[in-house]
Amino acid sequence: MPKKALLVIDMLNDFVLEGAPLEVHEGRKILPALKRRIEEARREGIPIIYICDSHDKDDEEFKVWPPHAISGTKGAEIIKELKPEEKDYIMRKKRYSGFFETGLDSTLKKLGVKELIITGLVTNICVLYTTADAVMRGYQVTIPKDSVAALNEEDGRFALNQMENILKAKMI
Repeated sequence: MPKKALLVIDMLNDFVLEGAPLEVHEGRKILPALKRRIEEARREGIPIIYICDSHDKDDEEFKVWPPHAISGTKGAEIIKELKPEEKDYIMRKKRYSGFFETGLDSTLKKLGVKELIITGLVTNICVLYTTADAVMRGYQVTIPKDSVAALNEEDGRFALNQMENILKAKMI
C-alpha cells in the first residue's frame, strides 16, 4: 500500500478567524472534520504536513489580495485548534502551490509518500494549485470534500470539478 501524507493547507489565523484579512467563512465549518482527519492520521502514523502562507511585507501577491499571513505575525500562525505537534512538518510558501519553491516534494520523497490527502483552504486557489502540482509530479491525490473550503460555493464547485474530472483526484 502506498505511503500517505496529510496536507493541511493555510489553516492560518488570517484565513480562519472572524474578521481576518482574508477570512474564509466556511473555514470554521470544516474544523470538526479536519480535526478528525488529523487525529486519524496521527493514530495511523501518517505524516502531517502543514502548508502555510508566509509572505514578505511587500509581497507581489498583495496587488491581488489584501496583506495577509506576513511572516512572523500572528496572522501567519496556524490556528490554535489545529496546533501542530513536534513530529509534524511545516512548509512555508509564498505562492498558491505548496510545491512552488518549497521543500515539499523532497520531503515527500524522503518519506516515501506516494499518496496525498489534501485538505484546508482555499479549495479554488491553494488546494487546487497544490493538487495540480501534485498530480503533475505523479502523486495520487484524495480530496475529502468535508475538509476543504472555498471563498464561495460556485468557485468551490468549479475547483472540485476540475480536481476530480481533469486532475483525476479521488473525492471522498
